Amino acid sequence: MQTLKLVAVSAGLSSPSSTRLLADRLLQATRYRLAEQEYAVDVQVVELRDLAVDIAKNLVTGFPSERLQDAIDAVTGADGVIAVTPVFTASYSGLFKSFFDLIDPAALTGTPVLIGATGGTARHSLVLDHALRPLFAYLRALTIPTAVYAASEDWGAGGDEWTDGLPSRITRAGRELADTVAARPSRETDEDEIVPFEKQLADLRLD
Repeated sequence: MQTLKLVAVSAGLSSPSSTRLLADRLLQATRYRLAEQEYAVDVQVVELRDLAVDIAKNLVTGFPSERLQDAIDAVTGADGVIAVTPVFTASYSGLFKSFFDLIDPAALTGTPVLIGATGGTARHSLVLDHALRPLFAYLRALTIPTAVYAASEDWGAGGDEWTDGLPSRITRAGRELADTVAARPSRETDEDEIVPFEKQLADLRLD
């Protein structure tokens, strides 16, 4: 049985936090879908609040601590990533952005990423499209079509005939991430079997 690695990055500042809760729910939905497809799943959660000092020191010194490097390696080595941030001043949190600033721009190339955000009001939901999607587009990640925003009133709400409730959006997003991860070639696949598109372009000779 093939084992896939899922890593969730939570930028919640409180403990417990709605941001971590959303990350856990998205992980659960993704893991359930992969289990249906008979994959074993290794799950890890990176809590950025525990790495705040390490991140700040890395930004000014250029040298990550051991546990920060472990977190970066976990994210860049994952088969799928779930990234969830609280909304501050109509955008992602500074802690969230600072962490992803430390990741090499090419390290997430082609990695499926499910984005999510939490906030006090639904008016901040556009943060998913005007802030988070551009960030992961720059990092060349493969952003899942369904993103999940959870406002305070969404927790415990079931939706109605016009609007999907939070549970159904979480389920749909988890299924999309799982299906995308499962469809990708394994990271353990021999390089001779699959030639990356970038390498094919590099090998082209124009005479």
